[in-house]
Amino acid sequence: MADTAAAACVDCKPDTEQGSSSQVPHPPAPASSNLLDPTTFIPPQPSITPSVTIEFCDRCRWLHRATWVSTELFLTFPAPALRSITIMPLNAEDTAGRFRVWLFLDDKPPVLVWDRKVEGSFPELKVLKQRIRDHIQPGKSLGHSDK
Repeated sequence: MADTAAAACVDCKPDTEQGSSSQVPHPPAPASSNLLDPTTFIPPQPSITPSVTIEFCDRCRWLHRATWVSTELFLTFPAPALRSITIMPLNAEDTAGRFRVWLFLDDKPPVLVWDRKVEGSFPELKVLKQRIRDHIQPGKSLGHSDK
């Protein structure tokens, strides 16, 4: 039990099913940085483009959400529209609660398509697909996702 509590994400509520009812304290943010400023985020490096990288907090157990989002994106944007989708589990204090979706295109800076903390929620697939489509296939109809 103690090992599970120690591994709990500091950004998430503790798992009450395991007998823990107290909140994990949040470390204070450095006074000189804004943790919700997307211009300070450093994207991971892709291997091929166009590609998407989904970064997620592994301690929050968001693997299923990340794989579901990647599957939906591949179904909507099959190759060559998207050539690669990487899901990247993170397990560190500075990545606690993270769920970010990055888009990488040839000869362009990476595009932060979604950040859970900045947006205030997980991505709604309709909106996420529209944002990605606007960069890789601007004229593409997304059918019911465009309505």
